Amino acid sequence: MNLILWRHADAEDLPERLVEHHPADLQRRLTQRGHKQAERVGQWLAARLDKDALILVSPALRAQETAAALKREFETAREIAPGADASAVLAAAGWPDGRADTVVIVGHQPTLGCVASLLLAGHEAPWSIKKAGLWWCSNRKRDEEAQVVLRAVINPDLV
Repeated sequence: MNLILWRHADAEDLPERLVEHHPADLQRRLTQRGHKQAERVGQWLAARLDKDALILVSPALRAQETAAALKREFETAREIAPGADASAVLAAAGWPDGRADTVVIVGHQPTLGCVASLLLAGHEAPWSIKKAGLWWCSNRKRDEEAQVVLRAVINPDLV
């Protein structure tokens, strides 16, 4: 199974008085820079993505706008909304057996960094994934041992 973790692109800031107001946070839109980031990474990913890949997206508007850059249908998954935990994201994807051969998760920090660290290091840690950054992991068995392989790390300034 391929599991692709894609952090939403650069988004508007909230006024200080609304920072803790969850519904307002869900309505933050991408900035002009964020749209450019999403387009660059989306083009890179679209050229490499299976036709039947499952794309799961946070209900936050900034994640929805990021995913739209792929120009494919996607599912909104409340399990990966801001504040989700790593185990909820992995369960939504069906890791390691998968709901599909390839699952793309478009979500948020610090959750995605915790998922990456859990997969690659075996424990949750606050790893940082840059805005619009993408981490592509896959699993395999070698000598009856399950392994996670990091296939790619892409940041918008590299594509």
